Amino acid sequence: MTEFQKYIQRYLDLIPTQNWLEQMEITGSETELFYRELTEKQADFAYAEGKWSLKVLLQHLIDSEKIFHYRALRFSRNDKTELPGWDEEPYGKNNNVSRYELHELVNEFSWARNLTISFFSKLDPETLQRKGIANGNEISVETLGKLIVGHNIHHLNIIKERYIPLLND
Repeated sequence: MTEFQKYIQRYLDLIPTQNWLEQMEITGSETELFYRELTEKQADFAYAEGKWSLKVLLQHLIDSEKIFHYRALRFSRNDKTELPGWDEEPYGKNNNVSRYELHELVNEFSWARNLTISFFSKLDPETLQRKGIANGNEISVETLGKLIVGHNIHHLNIIKERYIPLLND
């Protein structure tokens, strides 16, 4: 197994059932519900110095969803253009979340997730198996969809383990 495959597998292993599209809906709803219950002050909380605030984390989920969805769109249409990688750190530092109210980000997450669900739910099995190259690695359309789910679960787990126990009003 390559390093890339190990990296991807750690997210895929988090998906609790074979029905990853259903899990996409479930994790989207869970994420949205969690963030809708936060205050603006809570959304600015980070569990340690140098770690992302909950608001920045939500923007990260939005950004990564859009990127993985875009890759899946390109590969589903048999676009053979190799796509570049992306580095989440500059995205985290240059996101301008302080200019937005939390509800605006939650709405954007909801919009992005609904668009992603709509896209993947219309793909047939053959299309889901199409592959492309992103960041120098071959990946299928279906794996990109699963990656969105597993990545979301990964961050929900971090929220539960590291943020919620320290979160104050």
